[in-house]
Amino acid sequence: MKHKLILGTRGSELALWQANYVKNELEKKIKNLSIELKIIKTKGDKILDVALSKIGDKSLFTKELENELLDRKIDFAVHSLKDLQTKIPEGLTLAAVTKRHPVEDVLISRKKNTTIFSLPENAKVATGSLRRKSQLLHLRPDIQIFDLRGNVPSRIEKFFNSDWDAIILARAGVERLKLTKYISSYIPTDLFLPAVGQGALGLETREDNKTAIEILQNIHDENTFIEISAERSLLNSLGGGCQVPIGALAIVKNNGLYLDAFVGSLDGSITFRKKVRGTKNEPLKLGSSLAKDLLKAGAKKILDEIYKNS
Repeated sequence: MKHKLILGTRGSELALWQANYVKNELEKKIKNLSIELKIIKTKGDKILDVALSKIGDKSLFTKELENELLDRKIDFAVHSLKDLQTKIPEGLTLAAVTKRHPVEDVLISRKKNTTIFSLPENAKVATGSLRRKSQLLHLRPDIQIFDLRGNVPSRIEKFFNSDWDAIILARAGVERLKLTKYISSYIPTDLFLPAVGQGALGLETREDNKTAIEILQNIHDENTFIEISAERSLLNSLGGGCQVPIGALAIVKNNGLYLDAFVGSLDGSITFRKKVRGTKNEPLKLGSSLAKDLLKAGAKKILDEIYKNS
């Protein structure tokens, strides 16, 4: 029996890479399946001159795609999981999650092997992420931060046309677009925790679309799903979005599920970071439990201050 599915995606080079990757993987695994791409512009794609943290919408890169799903104009959507809000609209479901790409952030500078610590004093570094800003200033309070928006290739182009010393991007996006030659150094996760869900792709569809759910399960990676479930539970319990410096990384190992997370002030002067190990059978419980620990340790004060001023 022949199946045809319409896949909704944003139109950036990275989003199209992700959509085509999912399309090719599914068509390889399922005979008589054809997937058509439909490009949909989101609010986040249209507003490029305002910092993400100032727009204040948790569904900046997903809402229009989700509306098309609910209107039955597309069968499923592919998201960078770090863009997908923790509360999915009623009627929709996260049907599958792909195997995760390495999660680190990378430093792009004009010299190879430049690291955060070898940047000159008072260096100018650009990023659009409050999470990166907080962690960077915690390590190097002298650094001057500049705001950077746009897709991956345009951010790199902006850097080379600027007087900045470096920019910070996600390893996954840079490597997927074959722009690895620009990477000066990889920032280890013991220094810099990634965004929740970084490196993984989420495939979202309608709860009543049983055919799509069954098809999408063919490229589902259970360990990645367990990891991102713990991270998303933590983020949900903290009430976070792109307005708050929160990072998290869960890893499934033979002896359990490990979750490492931080909450930081906007200027990086105060950070709370904690690790916990639990069972991989209860990722949601592990995430909410670590969130409570962080709040008790003092993160609540930071978050309340940020929300009050946002």
